[in-house]
Amino acid sequence: MNFEYFIAKRIISTRDYKNSISAPIIKIAIVSIAIGFITMLISIATGVGLQKKIHEKVSAFNGDIIISNYDTNFSNDSQNSISIHQDFYPDFKNVEGIKHMQVTASRGGIIRTATDFEGIVVKGVGKDYDWHFFSEFLVEGRLPNYTDAINEEIIISEYLVNRLNLKIGDKITTFFIGKDSSKPPRSRGFDIVGIYNSGFLDFDSTFVIADIRHIQRLNKWKEDEVGSFEIFVEDFNDIENIGNQVYEETSSLLDSQTIQEKYYSIFKWLELFDFNIILIIGIMILVAGINMITALLVLILERTQMIGILKALGSSDKIVRKIFFYNAMYLIIKGLFWGNLIGIGLLLAQKYFKLIKLDPSVYYVTEAPVYLDINYILLLNLGTFILCMVMLILPSFIISKISPIKAMRFA
Repeated sequence: MNFEYFIAKRIISTRDYKNSISAPIIKIAIVSIAIGFITMLISIATGVGLQKKIHEKVSAFNGDIIISNYDTNFSNDSQNSISIHQDFYPDFKNVEGIKHMQVTASRGGIIRTATDFEGIVVKGVGKDYDWHFFSEFLVEGRLPNYTDAINEEIIISEYLVNRLNLKIGDKITTFFIGKDSSKPPRSRGFDIVGIYNSGFLDFDSTFVIADIRHIQRLNKWKEDEVGSFEIFVEDFNDIENIGNQVYEETSSLLDSQTIQEKYYSIFKWLELFDFNIILIIGIMILVAGINMITALLVLILERTQMIGILKALGSSDKIVRKIFFYNAMYLIIKGLFWGNLIGIGLLLAQKYFKLIKLDPSVYYVTEAPVYLDINYILLLNLGTFILCMVMLILPSFIISKISPIKAMRFA
């Protein structure tokens, strides 16, 4: 055990230290670090969580990158077909970072019941459809099976079920208007086997998931004709680069668009969270650092006699500064300990018990989402500790101004 650490430990463990004039200021410094860390932890966990959750929901209904016919204009109605016989399907081998690819086709329609009607978009999906996201959204019933012969099974949103007074097992009639408005609308009967709730009202109020073969028949397409290709990427942070490569590798008759481009306003709004998180972290570290500076100065002034004696015995300014740095490290680590304990506890409570609810019409989610990752928690702890210690370097030089003779004379 080195000398500086031994002296610092004795100071911390003495009863006088805990009952001294500086005790309230020390407690305030510890509390400020804990509260600041809790605030930073919550802002990152909920901010990143909201970004990831909204991205997942938008991807669930669109994929990360959409390839469609130029004439379709990326609308919710597949106007022109695309042959599935493409070089990039079913595996986009020329572009790295693609996780999955699937075909879809959509058609606008109207659900008609005995008392009500509602405009919807029937999204047709096939055997290659990834049900991962919808299995999380499912609140009642089961997912449909489109791997065998064509069937009438669909999943519909909880929002539409409530508006139309429907339930699992009900059969609904949906009308589709063709390009020639003079002809009567065509109808299809569907059986509700599942009810989902994504919390994304823009999608929940619109989409019904059905077998793609119904859309092909309504549009008089062949079995190898679809409306669009949806691509999922392995790393969403690289979506812009992958999107550009996909665009270069597709035919001149086809166009591609990332969901960041299609839903520009939503993702621009999400980018504001990054700035807010950085701002909160900066303010909290600054406040915690100022409180630590105050605590250190009070500790130094309170221990002026001890500093004088140590200098008189031959200790250098560097050795004395290290003693107080060890003291400061103890206070910072104590504050971080309580900050981690309370902060992670609150986040786990929100994650599993959904205590804080949000308005889905504003935030696109029904409760505050939480994203916990050991890497950013460790990085935040390390960054807070280092920055607080760096901020203490300058005020610690006040020790060099203390004269051992004056310190012992006026003790």
